[in-house]
Amino acid sequence: MTAERKENKMGVMPVRKLIISMSLPMMISMLVQALYNIVDSVYVARLSESALTAVTLAFPLQNLMIALGSGTGVGINALLSRSLGQKRFDKSDAAANTGLLLTCFNTIVFVFVGLFVASWFIHTQTTDPEIITYGSTYLKIVTCFSFGIFFQMTFERLLQSTGLTIYSMVSQAAGAIINIILDPILIFGMFGLPKFGVAGAAYATVIGQICAAALGLIMNLKFNREINFSFEKILHPEAKIVKQIYIVGIPSILMMSIGSLMTYLMNRILIAFSTTATAVFGVYFKLQSFFFMPVFGLNNGLIPVLAYNYGARSRSRIDEALKFSLMVAFGIMCLGTVIMNLFPSQLLGFFNAGEDMLAIGVPALHIISIHFPIAAICIVLGSIFQAFSQSVYSLIISIGRQLVILIPAAWLLAQTGNVNNVWWCFMIAETASLVLSLIFFRKIYNRLVVTL
Repeated sequence: MTAERKENKMGVMPVRKLIISMSLPMMISMLVQALYNIVDSVYVARLSESALTAVTLAFPLQNLMIALGSGTGVGINALLSRSLGQKRFDKSDAAANTGLLLTCFNTIVFVFVGLFVASWFIHTQTTDPEIITYGSTYLKIVTCFSFGIFFQMTFERLLQSTGLTIYSMVSQAAGAIINIILDPILIFGMFGLPKFGVAGAAYATVIGQICAAALGLIMNLKFNREINFSFEKILHPEAKIVKQIYIVGIPSILMMSIGSLMTYLMNRILIAFSTTATAVFGVYFKLQSFFFMPVFGLNNGLIPVLAYNYGARSRSRIDEALKFSLMVAFGIMCLGTVIMNLFPSQLLGFFNAGEDMLAIGVPALHIISIHFPIAAICIVLGSIFQAFSQSVYSLIISIGRQLVILIPAAWLLAQTGNVNNVWWCFMIAETASLVLSLIFFRKIYNRLVVTL
């Protein structure tokens, strides 16, 4: 096995071709994922605005689940890729197997959350009994069956870490497509099945995730020659490996968790205006994912390339990878700004928007989308923090952007009594994020890359 693992394309393939080969499958799969997010909400919106609002209120806790799984995956990814670059195959195997055990623990945590926390969480945001019923039902299903999404993310990260991104794409896309197919069937009761309503959207989600996880497991066992799986290593983890995974993973978990807290607080601020304002915020999050998700896919492909070449001490490849990724990400986000500004009514129309939603939603999409190109730069610059196990800087930036700047700005702007003013908080916060990102990037680059 050692002879088979002697060389990896991340150290020898031309950089631009490498970034495309690593990122394009993930960008496509994340586009499919974004499409699923939009289609899911489109069907829920056909039930009622209350159903759409309920799913929006459930999102922060659902995103917290994703944060735990994704952050753990980032830690596994960085350690595994760096170990492969250093030819430390014993360490890369330990990272993969320990990661599977940590995934089991994540599942147990969120089954507990689903049973004892989900209903209370929705109650803290609204007193509307219909919204509470919808939101509680949806959350309990997606959390109690969370093993699907946790193992899906872990198996996809293992494939990404070893350069097998095409298989990662297949896994993620398959789960999303299954979800999209099942949504109308389970929500509206087709082919003789009962109408599950909002619960149907939740069931479609978890079934898609479980199928993706099963596919990811099969592809890792069949195609991933870089990793040796072992029940003994899974059941007997090394403390130092757990520590190294979470040195990178915990800042990433906290960073995404801050996003959940931000969304929760924004929901509280906006629902003081109306449930429609909260629904608009939920619709915006679905729509923006169509542009942010491909950039995150690019970022996920970039991180193992940076980590591998840092381990291999190749500064020129790191520089070229960063420059090319910045150019691609900036272009995607500029396109997003243009589309949001040219077609806001048409985009909101997919979600069965009435006059009230259009009155709030059209200005919201115009204003919020201005910050997209700035966000692209921040996302790509942040990849170096994760790749080089310096995720604490990403955490600082995230706290600064979402809690120190965005939420206070949103609250102050809400005091004007005009909900349209609230949306400017995103541009204010992203500008501050760019300043911090440039400062920290220069510090890390000069300390770790220049010396290679």
